[in-house]
Amino acid sequence: MQIDVNPKGGGHIARGRWDSEEHLCQATDILIHFILCVKHAFPHWSKEQQLKGGIAAYNAGDEKIHSYEEVDAETAGGDYSNDVVARAQWYKSNGGF
Repeated sequence: MQIDVNPKGGGHIARGRWDSEEHLCQATDILIHFILCVKHAFPHWSKEQQLKGGIAAYNAGDEKIHSYEEVDAETAGGDYSNDVVARAQWYKSNGGF
């Protein structure tokens, strides 16, 4: 997971080396924050939709999430959450990660 240090993006100050437990825990905390923001804004969405919304918000910011149908409209490449979920599914079926 990458921490967005761009002041026009996430503006976070990364902790630890990019491959350290500290860095991964920080990224996980940021993702949880965004999942909770999306859950609060869209309580009627399923948990899977809230997860995808949180992933999209991790990339684009929660203020850019307006509907599930266009959850990736303002993310990098326009398919960020779909790409992350697809990669996770691939890793799960090709090594049990």
